[in-house]
Amino acid sequence: MSATTSSLGVVEGMKDQGIVRWGNALRSLQEHAKNSVRSYSQAKKLSAQSSSAVSRKIKCENMKQSEESLRKVMYLSCWGPY
Repeated sequence: MSATTSSLGVVEGMKDQGIVRWGNALRSLQEHAKNSVRSYSQAKKLSAQSSSAVSRKIKCENMKQSEESLRKVMYLSCWGPY
C-alpha cells in the first residue's frame, strides 16, 4: 500500500509541476505580449508627436518666408525705384 501511495504522490507531484511549468510559460507569454502592446502604443504616440512637431516647424518656416516676402514688397513699394 505504501508503494502505491508514494507512486500516486509522485504522479500528482509531476502533474503539479507540469501545470506550474505551463502556467509559468503562459504567464511569461502574457507579460511579453503586454509589454509589446505597451511599446507599440508608445511608439505610435511618439510618432504622432514627432510628425506634429515636424508639421509645426514647416508651418513656422513657411510663415517666416511669407512675412519676409511681404516685408520686401512693402519696402519696395515705399522706397523702390520710381
